[in-house]
Amino acid sequence: MTSLPPRPPRCYALVPAAGIGERAGAGGPKQYVEIAGRPMLAHTLAALAAVPRIVQTLVVLSPADDRFEAALPGHAGWVARVGGASRAESVLGGLAELRRRGVADGDWVLVHDAARCLLRPAWVDALIDACLGDAVGGLLAQPIADTLKAGDAGGRVAATVDRRGKWAAQTPQMFRLGLVERALAAMGAAATDEASAVEALGLAPQLVRASMANFKVTWPEDFELAGRWLHQVGPSSR
Repeated sequence: MTSLPPRPPRCYALVPAAGIGERAGAGGPKQYVEIAGRPMLAHTLAALAAVPRIVQTLVVLSPADDRFEAALPGHAGWVARVGGASRAESVLGGLAELRRRGVADGDWVLVHDAARCLLRPAWVDALIDACLGDAVGGLLAQPIADTLKAGDAGGRVAATVDRRGKWAAQTPQMFRLGLVERALAAMGAAATDEASAVEALGLAPQLVRASMANFKVTWPEDFELAGRWLHQVGPSSR
């Protein structure tokens, strides 16, 4: 019997949304706070759904989450309540779920922050274009233009940091499932993003320039800024 050739790698998205949004001051999980008439998470998922090369998106929720179905009725993507106490734990739980659903070691996983709700499909396509043929993978990022200050425990300037060559990491961050799983398992909860875990293995992810509009809604004032942006440019799926 002639064996079938291996299929080309596929792209999947993974959105960790198991947090409680303490810094946002929203009184609950910030992914469900409405921005421009829709929960923040709905904007994020709409942008990913508008990227044809993403086969499926998995949303990782807290096991105690009881709001998702009411907040996003009719959601047709994958959902798993396997979130952990840290981002790394939630992503690792999501990667294990992707394996259970048939995603292979060599398939690409684009991990994206639920709170980066201003994402545009064109930025995701640029990341995929840059990484599909790469041996490591990469992430969206923005060169830093501001002067950087290091602060001390008392809230005073300790030093001015040279900003040359510095980038602000964004998401999605795109790596093969097998690689990012191994990297996160090795680094554990200390990994604040997937790229840092991959770097700890001695690898150098690509930096793919994106827009400063792809910011992470974190502080209370960020909700108003994101709302103004969405009202101005329209839904991210367009």
